[in-house]
Amino acid sequence: MYALNFYSPLFIDQLRKGRKTATIRLGDKRGKYARGQLVWVTVGHRHGPRQRLFTAIIDEVTVKRVGDLTQREIERDNPEFRLVEDIMQFLTHIYSRDITEDDEVTVVHFSEVIEFPPLD
Repeated sequence: MYALNFYSPLFIDQLRKGRKTATIRLGDKRGKYARGQLVWVTVGHRHGPRQRLFTAIIDEVTVKRVGDLTQREIERDNPEFRLVEDIMQFLTHIYSRDITEDDEVTVVHFSEVIEFPPLD
């Protein structure tokens, strides 16, 4: 089982309320994530304990240049962001290197899987 892990606990509320339904990752991640794949959505630091929030299904995986991101994709990653510059600044902080409009990113759209108790 793969995980979509988020380092900041600030995302917990957005994830639980369904306001964050995509993640933008640096590089081509098509080898790791595919449409229809089930993943755990987790929060925690690398090499440390992580909290599983829910199981999700990958709805779509798209690779593109940062400069080609749509406002909708940016807002699904972070509802507080509107502009390509916002996501570039955020990715620069996350990946500890300058991100330009020509950098390749993967947009992973996901939906929570609601797990109901089994019927008798």
